[in-house]
Amino acid sequence: MKKIATVTCCSPGAPPLRAKEFEDLSSRFKALADPTRLGIVNRLASRGDSCVCEFESLGLSQPTISHHLRILREAGLIEVAHKRKTWVFYRLVPEAVEALAFALGGAPQPQLVLATAEGTVAR
Repeated sequence: MKKIATVTCCSPGAPPLRAKEFEDLSSRFKALADPTRLGIVNRLASRGDSCVCEFESLGLSQPTISHHLRILREAGLIEVAHKRKTWVFYRLVPEAVEALAFALGGAPQPQLVLATAEGTVAR
């Protein structure tokens, strides 16, 4: 499991962020800014582990779905849960979503801290 650093950016009284913290937060919010990716995250949040084939109901081609999943994976918002033959199952990384809510002041405490796409801890 990835470790994620605690960063509060936008709640009243939040301290100024360093450049690295801006980059880490913005990459995650940017990944969620697309309606398709937001839909994927929403489905994963409500279902848990989901087969990539379940996202075909979004009305997109398989290569397009794979593209969106890659962006969400690189942002640290989802991860591969397991593989079954040729199917890949994904799951949400709840700590990453909780950390984003905390950054906006919408959660009392994050469980962990934001991980970078490289797997290092943002400090």
